[in-house]
Amino acid sequence: MHLVCMSANIETLLFPTPLSAASGLPLRAQMRERILTAIGAGLLSPGDQLPTMRALSVHLRVDLNTVQRAYAELERLGAIETYRARGSFVSQHPPSADIDRKKGELMDLAAATIARSHALGLDPDALLRAMQHLLEASSPTIAPETGAGKA
Repeated sequence: MHLVCMSANIETLLFPTPLSAASGLPLRAQMRERILTAIGAGLLSPGDQLPTMRALSVHLRVDLNTVQRAYAELERLGAIETYRARGSFVSQHPPSADIDRKKGELMDLAAATIARSHALGLDPDALLRAMQHLLEASSPTIAPETGAGKA
């Protein structure tokens, strides 16, 4: 449990930058992904305590229900364990990368992006071309690992 000793302000370590309401990804999903990334990168180890839901809500300036939903999703994934009156902790056996889950999340994100483009009156094909242009112009570390978009 190195994070508890490492910093009194774990919220800042996990969320050094604010969440973005304009990203198209729900705030709870952004929280979930940042915590999963911290676990995957070794910033959080099995047994490390996460910030309380209330503390994270205050730090991120989001509704407490949003944080509760993010933690519930992390618990369903097996990434964290929550104990009444004790808090939430990184699971002793965090899930390994699940390829099927990642594919499902990719499809969900794509569907949400297409729906948002329709809602904004944008052509989804133009959006796809813009995304491909951005990928080609970006560094290789941002390119998708599955090779999607490389027709």
